[in-house]
Amino acid sequence: MHTTRAVGPVTKAMSKLRRGNILGVRGPFGSSWPIEQLGGRDVVVVAGGIGLAPLRGALHQLVRRRKKLGKLVFLYGARTPDDILYRRELELWQDKGLQMDVTVDRATSSWLGHVGVVTTLVQRAPFDPGNTVAMVCGPEVMMRYTVFELQKRGLPAANIFLSMERNMKCAVGFCGHCQFGPEFICKDGPILRYDRIAKWFGIREL
Repeated sequence: MHTTRAVGPVTKAMSKLRRGNILGVRGPFGSSWPIEQLGGRDVVVVAGGIGLAPLRGALHQLVRRRKKLGKLVFLYGARTPDDILYRRELELWQDKGLQMDVTVDRATSSWLGHVGVVTTLVQRAPFDPGNTVAMVCGPEVMMRYTVFELQKRGLPAANIFLSMERNMKCAVGFCGHCQFGPEFICKDGPILRYDRIAKWFGIREL
């Protein structure tokens, strides 16, 4: 599954495609979420804004494997209620056992839920830190503070997975555009275990 946002010449042209048109896609490249390693463990998924898009496929897989997992918790933050993605799927996931908490930065008069950044939801999320794997995607500053809150709850760095984003060109680790410390996001990522990148993750210029 792919989700695109029409923001530039290519994605705007893609948004005009219709059923039956042909679009070439290379891939998949790089790493993936550790879905196969989660049996019996609690799973916390944290998404900020359009960071939900790269987690959508993983959430489908997690819900499908719901009986093989411990607690399955989803924390989602959007700018406004109108910016919440995949509303129908969110409802379906809840019906299938996903414990969900949603917050918005700016509420409208009709919004009755939580208001604030998504990191504030971590402290009250129901999971066992000693038996939990976290999967996080969103703006880098949001992921930085999410990692901080998860570690305050007791999650080890090796149990936190982040979806990194850099300017990727070749997708095979050759051109160097997406180098992040010694890692190449296109080849070694985009999903990286936090303990692998913790040394460089706090350096804003990287």
